[in-house]
Amino acid sequence: MAEIINTYLLGGLLRIFQVSVPSDFWLGFLLAALVQCVLLIHVPALGALFFIWAERKVAGRIQDRLGPTRVGGKFGWLQTLADGIKLIAKEDITPKNADPVLFPLAPYISFAASFAGLLALPFAANWVGQYLNHAAFFVLAILGLEVFGVILAGYASGSKWSLFGGMREAAQVVSYEVPVALCVLVPVMICGTMNLVTIGEMQRGLFTNWLLFHDPFTFIAFWVYFACVMASVNRAPFDLAEAESELVAGFHTEYSGLRWSIFFMAEYGSMFIVSALAAILFFGGWNGPLPLGEPLARGIVSIVAYPFGGNPDSWSWLTAYVTNLMGCLNLIFKSVVGVVVMMWVRWTLPRLRIDQVITMCWKYCVPIAAFSFLGAMAFQVYAPRGLQSLRRPTIRETWNQVLAAPQSDAAAAGNESPGEPGR
Repeated sequence: MAEIINTYLLGGLLRIFQVSVPSDFWLGFLLAALVQCVLLIHVPALGALFFIWAERKVAGRIQDRLGPTRVGGKFGWLQTLADGIKLIAKEDITPKNADPVLFPLAPYISFAASFAGLLALPFAANWVGQYLNHAAFFVLAILGLEVFGVILAGYASGSKWSLFGGMREAAQVVSYEVPVALCVLVPVMICGTMNLVTIGEMQRGLFTNWLLFHDPFTFIAFWVYFACVMASVNRAPFDLAEAESELVAGFHTEYSGLRWSIFFMAEYGSMFIVSALAAILFFGGWNGPLPLGEPLARGIVSIVAYPFGGNPDSWSWLTAYVTNLMGCLNLIFKSVVGVVVMMWVRWTLPRLRIDQVITMCWKYCVPIAAFSFLGAMAFQVYAPRGLQSLRRPTIRETWNQVLAAPQSDAAAAGNESPGEPGR
């Protein structure tokens, strides 16, 4: 994107002054970064707008209620927008005993961690904010930083109830990072890379190529991952930090107005990220259950190009764009389904005690995740070749680029280009 901005936008503006702009000019990269950040910030911002409404509707249906029906017509579409306007207009109070510097800073730290995880999350094969070969590690590491905002909010509030909620959240998140990392290691080791784009592209084709169906151990790892990430993003039945049973809101008891809402924007943003990560690692990412994306894109482009008498092959850029767009919508759909399932679980199961949460982590989730990891690796080594539907190419990576590697046997059999994921 930066090269395009430098070549066409800046180059066109400065051509009247007969000034040439190199393709690696710093201003183009700055403008490209701003465009990407603006696009990505809409995910937690508009996502929270939709997910809060959806959670009320899901809760209403599960509890045999209607949910919002007053603002925005029959389905209450504008209820969240009305609540947002109310929170913006509400007085922002800082308690007398609160830290004047750390108290207002805490919600923005949580939101920044949730937003930064989107930078390396691919929405399609060629749509990613920052292409990283270690993207899986980066996303997990950044999401783990959200707990610092929670701890800081509890400490800086000057309230013992807020401090208790923050400490419970810290113990919970740090504990569940272990089984989450073990579960993520399973698809990473199977694919031989931490590059999320490569992992998603290796699952192209039929849904049988999805890593969820690769072997029984990967199937188990997904369910352990999904249970553990609900604890990592502070969702019921693991939402001990909020502690409504104590008649207070836990770490954000002393917050009001816009700062209070930012915590929930960070929470729903993290829910979307962990659901999207699950879709990429286990459910084929942006690839559908049937390989219809590119044929459909070519058909759409053929219809568009027909009135202009053009050859669809000369519109390859539009075909690539439509393919990526459908892949992006596919990934968003899978992620939204994951978020809705989290809502379903919240309004179905009762909240656990802190000892039950920690016991579930160390006595059950960690051993099961370790068993799944060892089983998946043993399956890779000892299972008959016919049972391994995923064709793994030879991949050579450095920290900042992917180097072309000689074709593997599987790649040569599938007529794949060097270093390209299995099709």
